[in-house]
Amino acid sequence: MFKTTVKDLLNKALDERTDLFLIEMSISEDNKIKIIIDGDKGVNVDDCIFVSRAIEHNLDREDVDFALEVASAGATAPIVNKRQYNKNIGRNLEVKTVSETIEGVLKEISEEGVSLEWKVREPKPVGKGKVTVKKQATIAYDDIVAAKVLIKF
Repeated sequence: MFKTTVKDLLNKALDERTDLFLIEMSISEDNKIKIIIDGDKGVNVDDCIFVSRAIEHNLDREDVDFALEVASAGATAPIVNKRQYNKNIGRNLEVKTVSETIEGVLKEISEEGVSLEWKVREPKPVGKGKVTVKKQATIAYDDIVAAKVLIKF
């Protein structure tokens, strides 16, 4: 029952703030609630406070003792929700499929998948030396095994 109440409160908060969405939620045996959220434009501290208060202020510690942690998905956390791709257009991603790993700039997203673009050095078709070639691939969501944003300094 406690788990259902927490889920209902979380869903109500996310219905109110449609720019936010759930990445992960867990409740341990000793009622430690951990919620990870993301947002269409990212997540700030106020967003985490909003979700935390929406849950905490509607639970009675006299009934159930609990701990609550609300956090944003980290910059290096894997992409697990299709909505996360949207805010990462223009960023470098590493996308793994069953057969290959591609690193490239996320150019666009669609209902079916993502389009990446990257540059490689290849031998010239004629003569010696190499030339920089722009490559592009469209990968269906169903073919993506793992994806993450690459942070470059």
